[in-house]
Amino acid sequence: MKKLNKEDFTRFTRHFSLPEIGKTGQEKLKNARVLVVGAGGLGSPLLIYLAAAGIGTIGIADNDVVNISNLQRQVLYNADEVGKKKAVLASSKLKALYPEIDIIIYDTRIDEENAGNLINDFDVIADCTDNYETRALIGKYSALMNKPLAFASVLNYEGQVSVFNYRGGPAFSKLFPSVPKDGTYTESEIGLIGVLPGIAGTLQANEIIKTVTGYGEVLSGKLLVFNIQENRFNLFHF
Repeated sequence: MKKLNKEDFTRFTRHFSLPEIGKTGQEKLKNARVLVVGAGGLGSPLLIYLAAAGIGTIGIADNDVVNISNLQRQVLYNADEVGKKKAVLASSKLKALYPEIDIIIYDTRIDEENAGNLINDFDVIADCTDNYETRALIGKYSALMNKPLAFASVLNYEGQVSVFNYRGGPAFSKLFPSVPKDGTYTESEIGLIGVLPGIAGTLQANEIIKTVTGYGEVLSGKLLVFNIQENRFNLFHF
């Protein structure tokens, strides 16, 4: 079990001031193991805020490299890093933010062969992918292994956030029972305002912090749908 050190008590003083988190919650965060699948638009803000919150171990599953077209929304990277591996870059930046963190890099795409082993080694899973087939695969194995799954997706001006498999709550398949035939798009086909994944990824990070610490009301059995063009937020129960 990881112990809070002297620097932690200074770094996370604002968390200690919150009775819903406090020392006990911060210890839970430091001992949590979170797998983030995808280090792109959603993964960038999510990873930053998980590290800043004091998550002790983060796995990053991503084999992609930085493309200049990513920089409109993937704020973890910069122009000098085009062509370099996202997971490697993310690891070094998260360690700089919170040196106590342990980062495990998986330079691979998640598939039927590796999904079970990857997911089984973590407490909470974060789906930051960009296609239905991979989301369904993550949903399937997270449910089989009863791992809480923080989900987010974005398109154009709209985002969705939910949490599956939380304390007996519904699984991904209850909300999305099948993969749409037109569920795979190329990156160039998707219109997306850059700030949208930043908002969704930050909300997703908050759900993971709530899941780990027990503070607040987790989006289990609920789907938060928001449109930033119209400043509209709706909460659907399922």
